[in-house]
Amino acid sequence: MRISSLTMFSQSATSINKQQSDFLQIGQKMASGNRMLTPSDDPQAATQALGLSQSKAITEQFADARLSATNALSLQENALSGVTDVMVKTKALMVQAANDTLSDSDRNSIAAELRGVLDTVLSQANATDGNGSFLFGGYQDNSTPFVKDVAGTVAYVGDSNDRQVRIDSSRLMEVANNGDSIFRSVQSGAGYLAEADAGNTGSLTFAGPNVIDASDPGYGLGYIVDFSVAGATTTYSVNGGAPVAYQPGEAISIGGLSVSFDGVPADGDSVTIDKASQMNSDIFATLEKIITALESPTQTDAEKANLSNTISTTTRKLDNSVDNILTMRASTGTRLNELEAADVAGDNKLLTFEKTLSQLVDLDYVKAVSEYSMRQVGLQAAQKTFVDLSKLSLFSLI
Repeated sequence: MRISSLTMFSQSATSINKQQSDFLQIGQKMASGNRMLTPSDDPQAATQALGLSQSKAITEQFADARLSATNALSLQENALSGVTDVMVKTKALMVQAANDTLSDSDRNSIAAELRGVLDTVLSQANATDGNGSFLFGGYQDNSTPFVKDVAGTVAYVGDSNDRQVRIDSSRLMEVANNGDSIFRSVQSGAGYLAEADAGNTGSLTFAGPNVIDASDPGYGLGYIVDFSVAGATTTYSVNGGAPVAYQPGEAISIGGLSVSFDGVPADGDSVTIDKASQMNSDIFATLEKIITALESPTQTDAEKANLSNTISTTTRKLDNSVDNILTMRASTGTRLNELEAADVAGDNKLLTFEKTLSQLVDLDYVKAVSEYSMRQVGLQAAQKTFVDLSKLSLFSLI
């Protein structure tokens, strides 16, 4: 068979180009560390690697979200811890304020300390995350959630939503509770409160209420005890019912509750008894009320009774508020623990993705070096063969 010079040169050039291309390709793989330069090198592995890369990116985004959630919950825990600490001091001040031997000046001093407590709690309720966003305003985190007007009344202007962050594909977590649920609410099991009407003019005082029978059909309802004075006769009625003769120091049973009344009521005096969740549970309003009572003079029996009743009611309200804050702190701690567990699971998931991706795309350098050497020898052989074949032309003999 006759082989033309053109055929020899063409085939030799093709062989050299092929060997050079293979040699260059393995060199590029060694430089990049990947065994696939294009998806066509291994379509199935390339498809799996793309899916794993997307899953890895999503998992890393969740890790960033968990970090943000951890920071937010840690700041909330710090703020609530500060409020809890200052409320311990408040408890001692309330016990001190109940001492009948204190003078008006002494009570004014306690009121001044409680004013400082109020300012501290307000400061913590308006805490920020360091970036200017308020912790307890719900999704309205760009404005102060608790504002005080010229009269000193604190109002909540945030929303009632808890800020949430998705920390995993199946978990949406609250990372910041709204201020209304923390500082203006109580737990559902907070029990009952009694509160004297602001317009009372007699020296009526009360103790309780205490639960004596939670199975009573009337338990869970609200009650108003009205007092009437006609001459030397004093009676009371519950929710407008039949009048009953009043005896100072007598314990009255109402809907499974026991309330003791003492002192001399004036005609029209009344006391409201209801579940704590139905009474004003605003911690700021409660502190402001006791401060106002302590700043007011207590010379007459009616003024002393008003102070006694206010201390009794506000002490229970503040206890309920502290219990609610402690419950929120416990919930915050639980979520922080959950984030730690989610971080461990996320790290394990990332490790699995990285290991599988490595198996799919990473280059086996031992095998690659061997192939690199083989391709180099092949290229050199093709070049040497071309040189030798080019000498077979008759033109080289002329």
